[in-house]
Amino acid sequence: MIISPILVVLLFAATLASAQGTPKLPSHAHAAADTAASQNVPVEAQAAATVVDQFGTALQAGDLKAVELLLDPEVLILESGGAERSRQEYLSHHAVGDAKFLKEAHVQLLRRTAGRSGDLVWVGSESEIHFQKEGKPITLLSTETMVLKNVSRSWRIVHIHWSSRPQK
Repeated sequence: MIISPILVVLLFAATLASAQGTPKLPSHAHAAADTAASQNVPVEAQAAATVVDQFGTALQAGDLKAVELLLDPEVLILESGGAERSRQEYLSHHAVGDAKFLKEAHVQLLRRTAGRSGDLVWVGSESEIHFQKEGKPITLLSTETMVLKNVSRSWRIVHIHWSSRPQK
């Protein structure tokens, strides 16, 4: 998984299953940003976008303590029709599976855009997630939206929405 200034970061709960037998996987996996990625992140949103990248990097490394510090206690995470309504709920459910999946995956950031309004920043990322299942290469097309809030001069993730589908 690769991430640079990425808001995606994230790879979330493993919940993608297709009729073709694609495993349940976190659809939010963004770690090191690819230099070829198209990015439209204004200066006033860059610090928050960096937090998105830190989240993705920490999740891929399995550093759940760092993940915890970047999430607001009341974060809302939406993915594949499901919801986790707090940091504790995510950390006690899907975070471990997301970290395990991302450790073996390669995430390529394709596009990122962001904006800021007061104490809120949103970051939208589009990525490809490459991994192997039963020895066969699989690519997921992944989208991620993160909303961050400036709390005591630090950016915290207050909302994540992940979506992915197998590339045809």
